[in-house]
Amino acid sequence: MRVASKKFPHAVWLLLVLSALLLNCGGARRDENQNSRPDEIVIENMGSDTMVNLALAWAEEYMRLHPDVRLSVTGGGSGTGIAAMINGTVDLANASREMKPEELDAARQNGRAPQEFVVARDAITVVVHPSNPVNGLTRQQLADIYTGKITNWRAVGGADRPIVLLSRESNSGTYVYFLENVIRQGDAQSQLLFSPETLLMPSSEGISAEVRQNPNAIGYDGLGYVTPDQKTLGIARDDASEFVLPSVETVNTGAYPIARPLYMYTVGEPQGAVKAYLDWVLNQGQALIAPLGFVPRQ
Repeated sequence: MRVASKKFPHAVWLLLVLSALLLNCGGARRDENQNSRPDEIVIENMGSDTMVNLALAWAEEYMRLHPDVRLSVTGGGSGTGIAAMINGTVDLANASREMKPEELDAARQNGRAPQEFVVARDAITVVVHPSNPVNGLTRQQLADIYTGKITNWRAVGGADRPIVLLSRESNSGTYVYFLENVIRQGDAQSQLLFSPETLLMPSSEGISAEVRQNPNAIGYDGLGYVTPDQKTLGIARDDASEFVLPSVETVNTGAYPIARPLYMYTVGEPQGAVKAYLDWVLNQGQALIAPLGFVPRQ
């Protein structure tokens, strides 16, 4: 015998759909996510593109050790991750720079108190095409190149060719760090900017691809993204200093002049599964850092 189904009025169906949407928008309780198992804890992690490979390696190893935890890792840039953390839609924000004062203000206005954790370190690596005869630049030369003061490779010992500038986009923490610490040389009063001729690339892979095919290009990126088919330049602090290549050793000794911390941010003191994961990253997870081209925190 066929049982007749009861038909809901259209208004009731609409209420049910809206209720489901509202439940799925709640980011605070990831363990209630309907895409996960009832006993599964989900940690949302978003932010720095520089840190994506490292964050994925951490996540994969931690999930292997803790099958009841699912880590969702996405990029989008440091600014994107920090904004999502401020809005409460992710548990952890990855950032290759410190939070800006305006971001801290926005968090406080949202009733949130971000907590900062240094999880690794990185070297900003300057790369050119392998055919480029230039082997090193001072920090001042690098600043002059990226502000458009120097526009020809001949001015720094290269061939008589125009310099093609490559940079990450402005939502990238690497872009912000390079602007503040290379172009502006750490001077908070400086108003120097990237040359308007700079080509803004959406990803580390975009910079690598352009450098490989363009003999006039110069770019910068995290050490972990440099491939053998690019030429890495030595960087000197000033005219009286030696050119130093980036490596785990030269970052650890302080010899390499363009190194930075890498961060994870939480809203308030981490609790429960998020705290357990962060504790693991800051301890056992450090063993995964050097093989990926990054530097363990000290």
